[in-house]
Amino acid sequence: MAAMMWRAAKGEGFGNVFLERVPIPEPGDQEVLTRTRVSLISRGSELWRRYVMEHPVSPNAMGYSTTGTIERVGEGVTHFAPGDNVVVSAPHAEYSLRPVPEDDPHPQVHHLHPDISLEEGPFHPLSTSSAGWAQALEITAEDRVAVLGQGLVGNLVMQFARRYNPAQLIAVDALELRCRLAKEVGAPEVVNASEEDPVEAVLRLTGGEGASIVVDCVGGTAGIKSFEQAQKMVGRGGLIQVNGKYQNAPLPLDVDSYQGKRVIVSYPPSTDRAEIGGIAMAALANGEVRVQPLITHRFDGQQLKEGYDFLYEHPDQAMGVLFLWE
Repeated sequence: MAAMMWRAAKGEGFGNVFLERVPIPEPGDQEVLTRTRVSLISRGSELWRRYVMEHPVSPNAMGYSTTGTIERVGEGVTHFAPGDNVVVSAPHAEYSLRPVPEDDPHPQVHHLHPDISLEEGPFHPLSTSSAGWAQALEITAEDRVAVLGQGLVGNLVMQFARRYNPAQLIAVDALELRCRLAKEVGAPEVVNASEEDPVEAVLRLTGGEGASIVVDCVGGTAGIKSFEQAQKMVGRGGLIQVNGKYQNAPLPLDVDSYQGKRVIVSYPPSTDRAEIGGIAMAALANGEVRVQPLITHRFDGQQLKEGYDFLYEHPDQAMGVLFLWE
């Protein structure tokens, strides 16, 4: 009888996430089998594109941020070995099976830097995307940058933007928890949108000129309002980068507010994802980008449903929610 494992699944109905028992796969040619240690819920995609959907979701789409230890390797694998600690873009499950062709420009498995813990490692996929988005902005020392939304993606984009030493860097969110964490990991200026109008605040902080770059990382329906605000707080000749998704409605474009400005949507950097992944890994390892403070809750892997429910129901309390699979 084949050995079995638990993995996350999503059935018909709102919030219907659960664990299902399936056989542990065997690695084939150029594949590695990894025993998962820790996985991270990515709030944006996993809640707004999985949890809240009425339709079932493939188990292969249930998560993409894990760390673990390689247990077995397939034929032809020479750059990974059993016992290696790795970051894997894979779903929430006790084991993952992923291809590892050499010189892959979009690798799904990375060696975990020894200075990065198993709990910090699952932030690497989101950090890679955030590093790429920040690089694509081509931030200069003269730029005034505002990052709307300080969830996981917004916080990481803010931290990677800080590496370019802009003249101003302003983090904006409406939740006290996220404002506090943004300040804790080094946001120079933080605006709590529940206490003051974020457009007025950014204009005030920039001496009436507005931001030269606004990065909109607000997901879900709140992203509709944040995009309106982005157009009003960006200065003439400025740039809006939209990284927030799942608004489930068209984004309003105010021609009067938008004249003389530019917008890009999740614009990729010029370098490939393997190179950006290396940049993200180094930033996490040397502490330039900090993720440990972003971890607010840990659940046992068997508490999958409880973890998803808590993150959805308590955005004022939960930020980085981890599942521990040991």
